[in-house]
Amino acid sequence: MPTRKEATAPTQAIPFVCNEHDSKSLHFSNSQEQSKMLVSQPNELAVDYTRTMMGFLLLKQKPSHILMIGLGGGSLAKYCHQHLPDTELTVIEINPLVIALRGEFQVPDDNERFHVIEADGANFVRDTDQLFDVVLVDGFDQQGQPAQLCSQHFYEDCSRVLEAPGVLVVNLHDDHAFYEVFIDRINRSFDSNTAEVAANDEGNVIIFAGKGLPVSPYALRNAIQGVQDTWNEHPSSRPDLPQALRLLTSAAA
Repeated sequence: MPTRKEATAPTQAIPFVCNEHDSKSLHFSNSQEQSKMLVSQPNELAVDYTRTMMGFLLLKQKPSHILMIGLGGGSLAKYCHQHLPDTELTVIEINPLVIALRGEFQVPDDNERFHVIEADGANFVRDTDQLFDVVLVDGFDQQGQPAQLCSQHFYEDCSRVLEAPGVLVVNLHDDHAFYEVFIDRINRSFDSNTAEVAANDEGNVIIFAGKGLPVSPYALRNAIQGVQDTWNEHPSSRPDLPQALRLLTSAAA
C-alpha cells in the first residue's frame, strides 16, 4: 500500500520549450507561457511582471540573502545573480523536469552563492532554519497557483523566515476566484503592512509585504521619492528598474 505522501504527491507537468526568432519560452501547455528569455539578452527580464517584482529593490536595496519559490525559466534568478553580485540566492523548484531545463535557459550552475534546490516551496519554508531578507514567490504549475503556496500557514512561514527588515513579494492573479482570500491571508500574516501593484493588463498583481519595514502606499511614496533623489544625485547608482519605478509610483499615488 502506498504511503500517504506517495498517494497524495502531485503529478508534475512535463514542460517544453518554444523557440522563436529572438526568444525562448517555457510552457506547460500551448496556452501557458511560464517564462520567456530573449536570446540576445538572456539575463534581462523579458516579462513585465518580473520587472515589477524586482521593485523590492526600492525597499531593500542591498539584500544579503534572497529566497525564490519557483525557478521556471530562471528569469528572476539570472537577473539577481548578475545584478546583485553580493547577494546569496536560494531557489526552490518542485518540478525536477523544470530544473533539468536550466541549461536551456542559461541558468548558472550552483556555486557558493547560488543554489537551486528541488523541493516543495511550502515545505521548505515550513522546515528551514535559514533566514532571508527577501522572499520572492512566483510558483505556478499546470493548474495555476498551487494551493500550498497560497495558504495561511505558508504566508505565516514566509513571515517567520524573513529577517527584519525584510520584504515578501508575491505574484498573484486578480482573476483567481480566491484572490481576495489570498490578500486577506497575507494581510493577516503581515499586519496589513502590504501594497498591491498591478503589473500588466493580463491580471498579474504583485503584492509587497514588509516585516520591520513599512510597505504601504504611503511608505512606497516615501521610498520612491528617496530613491529618485539618490538617483538624481548619483545617476550611476540607478538600477535598471524604470518600469518597476513607474508602476510603484502609480500604485502609491
